[in-house]
Amino acid sequence: MSDELPALPSDKIPHHVAMIMDGNGRWAISRGLPRLAGHRAGTESLRRIIRASVDFGVKYLTIYAFSTENWGRPPEEVRGLMRILENVIDKELVELHKEGVQLRHIGRLEGLDPNIQAKLQKAIELTKKNDKLVLNVAFNYGGRDEIIDAIQHMIEDGVLAAEVTDDMVSNYMYTVGIPDPDLIIRTSGELRVSNFLIWQAAYSEWYITSTNWPDFNKEEYHRALEAFAQRDRRYGGVTAAVGKVHG
Repeated sequence: MSDELPALPSDKIPHHVAMIMDGNGRWAISRGLPRLAGHRAGTESLRRIIRASVDFGVKYLTIYAFSTENWGRPPEEVRGLMRILENVIDKELVELHKEGVQLRHIGRLEGLDPNIQAKLQKAIELTKKNDKLVLNVAFNYGGRDEIIDAIQHMIEDGVLAAEVTDDMVSNYMYTVGIPDPDLIIRTSGELRVSNFLIWQAAYSEWYITSTNWPDFNKEEYHRALEAFAQRDRRYGGVTAAVGKVHG
């Protein structure tokens, strides 16, 4: 970690951080640039945050790259986002692999260009044994869509109503085998869940910053982790101190 940033308590580092990378368009418009310029700038921020996650000791990072609702954006912007994803894979895959990053995709591959599908699958296969950081790319992803998909697969598998448990549902989610996010960071100041990890975020801590995604850097990330370290995570219960006072 950078010398200028104070060390974070090792027992307070979240295992899994998820990020809603919001504000690319606003960042661009405020500079008189087209929205796609903001998305391109956002890829630079992502590069920084992936490396910072490794430095900080975060083991799982999930990024919300393209939602099922994003198909409703102007066609030119959608096509541009697809090109950006392809370019990121082309330019960053070898370096991410060298750095021990394992890439995973959560969401539906159906509907994506076959060329993008092939590149995603190649990236997943190439990096599947890496264990420095697991990077989940939520692309063509929606939380409700994920839950519907899980229910459909349970029905197909003949699961009986009495057999449905919390653990079973989790095993049908796209994130099977991955711990639920401890911390969800949303940039640009919006106070919405935006159909992101609805099932997995039941007990996640949230950190909202007004900083737009292209300006979100390692120092901002560190502040989010500092704030997380101060949280008292009770998972619906009470702290020992409160329990002693109030019974």
